[in-house]
Amino acid sequence: MGVSTSRPGKGVALVTVDHPPVNALPVRGWYELADAVRAAGRDQEIRCVVLAAEGRGFNAGVDIKELQRDPGHGSLVAVNRGCAEAFAAVYDCEVPVVAAVGGHCLGGGIGLAGNADAIVAADDAVFGLPELDRGALGAATHLARLVPQHLMRALYYTSRTATAHELHAHGSVWRVVPRTELLEAALELAGEIAAKDGTLIRLAKAAINGIDPVDVRRSYRFEQGFTFEANLSGVADRVRDTFGTESSR
Repeated sequence: MGVSTSRPGKGVALVTVDHPPVNALPVRGWYELADAVRAAGRDQEIRCVVLAAEGRGFNAGVDIKELQRDPGHGSLVAVNRGCAEAFAAVYDCEVPVVAAVGGHCLGGGIGLAGNADAIVAADDAVFGLPELDRGALGAATHLARLVPQHLMRALYYTSRTATAHELHAHGSVWRVVPRTELLEAALELAGEIAAKDGTLIRLAKAAINGIDPVDVRRSYRFEQGFTFEANLSGVADRVRDTFGTESSR
């Protein structure tokens, strides 16, 4: 369990998350993921990183139980920073990152996939931000990289999900394949990228990030400020304890 790195092909690093039961990561897990992605990108023999997960789904966001065990705000501050580190590690990785998404991609999973350079998804993949049902806010920055603005807002306000086929129609998913073929398809795309000149692919990644119209790091941290406000006001705990099934106002 945890985060592991392997080399399934020339020039390709595979970073795999395995945190049962649903890959909802604690504070330490977000930092471990960030460290693994950054280390893979720094390796001059690597030209593409594949980010994948074992188990039922790609990522279910933060470990809410860890937050509930902390009577103060220490865990919230730590996980906010941990998520920001992991998302930035994917975005700033020195080489392209391909996300292999199967099953649920929720909350923090959107932050990871939304910051990846390409997404290969299984036909059972669903993408969404159930943040309002968890007493939180955030990752609209990254969902907006996957779907048009008005759809992003509707998904965010309702906590609904979009399918892999829907995201493929919007152009944000490269391929949709059966779950059993997911890793193979992601590695195939990574291998094609890794066949390029290593110096040029790194320059290309830096150049494309440089023309991005949105500063994703600053935008996401802005969102997180409202998450902290919701916690200080007490509304976050009230909503989180019932997973959004009760509302007093």
